[in-house]
Formats: sequence, structure tokens, C-alpha cells
Amino acid sequence: MLGSFVLLWICICLLFFFLKVNRPQNFPPGPQPIPIFGNLLHLSLGNPMKDLEKLAKRYGNVFSLYIGGRPAVILNGLESMKEALVTRAADFAGRPQDLMVNHITEGKGVILVDYGSSWKEHRRFALMTLKNFGLGKQSMEERILGEISHIIAPLAKSVGKSMNPQVLFHNAASNIICLVLFGLRYDYNDEFLKTFVKLYTENAKITNGPWAMLYDTVPMLRHLPLPFQKAFQNAICCKQMSLGLVTQHKETRIPGEPRDFIDCYLDELDKRGDDGSSFSEAQLIMYVLDLHFAGTDTTSNTLLTAFLYLMTHPEIQERCQQEIDMVLEGKEHASFEDRHRMPYTQAVTHESQRIASTVPLSVFHSTTRDTEVMGYRIPKGTLIIPNLSSVLSEEDYIHSISIW
Repeated sequence: MLGSFVLLWICICLLFFFLKVNRPQNFPPGPQPIPIFGNLLHLSLGNPMKDLEKLAKRYGNVFSLYIGGRPAVILNGLESMKEALVTRAADFAGRPQDLMVNHITEGKGVILVDYGSSWKEHRRFALMTLKNFGLGKQSMEERILGEISHIIAPLAKSVGKSMNPQVLFHNAASNIICLVLFGLRYDYNDEFLKTFVKLYTENAKITNGPWAMLYDTVPMLRHLPLPFQKAFQNAICCKQMSLGLVTQHKETRIPGEPRDFIDCYLDELDKRGDDGSSFSEAQLIMYVLDLHFAGTDTTSNTLLTAFLYLMTHPEIQERCQQEIDMVLEGKEHASFEDRHRMPYTQAVTHESQRIASTVPLSVFHSTTRDTEVMGYRIPKGTLIIPNLSSVLSEEDYIHSISIW
């Protein structure tokens, strides 16, 4: 028995010796990783943000962690993030390609696609097309105001009673982007909308939770029937729904007379033909899912945060209402231009966005070439995690007085 224990201990020591992770020269400092698991044990699976804060205090605003055997650099604070993502933007413009979110999207769409010709083409197309359909224009404001009328009705019915506005805000945000992408608005009880919102919400929780962290850290577990498999099942359902929308558009569209984003993309496919570009129907299916998710989850979660703080600070809610009433002078709706005459309400909005920290670790980047940040050497292909939450709470750069 003792001999077996000694043999096991020797095997473990040899494993650690041969699989020991060696940091590249002048790589950012960080806790010592262990073989296979990297620094997984240094992070709380439920909420790693506090752990990242402690590690930044110990190792500095630029430090390293290992996700399994993959080196990652965590950027904290405005100075390091500005140098990496602004001054050396092209060096840090890549996306990692072997994480759970990449496998769910199958390398398609635009948000998680690696830096290159496909990403550039689709980003340019999205910006141009969304702008043509009202992004930043009055027509988008009209869509938002139209959706507000549908939010007011259930809120009015709940006066004096408790309610959970989470699904309501997800529905509203989803519908606004649906009008641009699909040319459709759905009733809040419509099964199509309810299913989309449910699948998005579930996948947001899974991909930002402990099971995704385990998936990314220990690749040998990826094919086991663990809870992260639910995210892949949800993604299949979403892609089938997106395919149905594309099929409907192909049957009803008039080429050259686009009604929405999907029609514009189909027109672009007709124009390009088989030119070897990255534009394809398979790409379109994931593309609209990318834009739909991005236009839904962040907006609705920011609204939830704002409402939570307004509920717990009725005096601020009252002061906002007084300012709005004074500026509107009986008008039914506020316009985007009215914000210039509502400094207090605008400050509350900005503070809500700061506190919400909706995507605290941003979307992960990777380096496209050997580069540097804050004097440290960062090899090509290194995973970069911008801790946006650290900037939003950095005392030296918070110029406004905290409202809450």
C-alpha cells in the first residue's frame, strides 16, 4: 500500500516536472499555473471578477493567467487598455479561435471572427447597411418610440403589484433590432420571440458561467455530456430559426428593393455571385444571430440595472421626472435631441451604464503579431482579456460625482 502511494506521488511529481509551464521572456507576471488546469484554481467559478481585482493588486495592471495550457494576458486600467486597443489596435485586433463561443458560432458571423478580410468585409457591410436602415438617424428613434408604447401597457397593468421586467426589456430590445434585421415586429406573446429570447438568455448565462470556463480550460472534457452541451443545442435551434427567416425572405423579396438587413445581404450575394468572397448564405444565418444577440442582451441588461437603482433611489427617480417634465412641456415623447437640456437625466443614464458593466471582460482579443504593452513582450496569438470593469471603477478617471 505504501509502495503504491509512493509510486503515485512520484508519477505526479514527474507529471508536474515535464508539463511545467514556462513563461516567455519578459511576459507579464502572474500566479504559477499547474499542468492541464493552468490557473483555473485561482479563479472562483461563480464570479471571477473579485479574483482578477486581487491579482491586479498583486501583479500590476498587466498580468498573465493560463487557461489550461493557453497563456492569457489580462489588461486592467485605462492606460494599459488604451495602449493595447487604441495605440496598437492592429496588433491586438485578433480573436481567439478555440474557445466555447467560437465553437458555438462555427467561426461565422462577425463578432467572434478573427481579424482578416472576412471580418473587414462583414464589418463594413454591417455598418453601411445598419446606417441605411436608420442607425443613428431619426427613423431608428421612431422605432424605439414605437416599441416604448408596447412596454408601457404591461407596466401600467402592474401598478401597485410586483413584476419582473427582465423578459419585458429583452422583448423590447429584441423587437427593435428585429425590425432592422427581419423587417418584423413580434407580439410579446409570440412563440417565435419568446423562444429566441429564452435561448439567448440561457446561452448568455452558460457562456459567461463556470461551465464555459471549464470547457475552455480542459479540452478533454468537451465531448462529455456536461451542462455546457445545452449551449450547443440552443445554438442549433437558433440557427434553424434564422434559416427559416432567410428562406422566407428568399421567397418574398424583390431583388434591388431591400426591406431589411437580410434582403440587403441577399442582394449582395446576387451582386457578388461566385467570386470566392466570404459572403454566403451560411454566413448570413450566423451573421443575423450575432447582430440580434448583440442588439438585445446588452441593452436589456443595462435597462434592468437602471431600473433597479431607480427603484432603490426614489429621490433620484423623482428628480429625473421633474427635469423631463420641465423640458417636454406637455410633449408626449422625449427625443434624442432633448438630452442636451436634461443634464441630470443624462448623468443618471451614463452612471447606470457605468455601474451595469454589462460586458465586464469585453469580447476577448488575441495578438496578430509579436508586440508589446506597458513594457511587456506579448507573443503572437496570445489571448487578451480586457477587464473593462476595472476602467469603469478606476478612481483617477471617474470625472462625474457618483449619483447612486
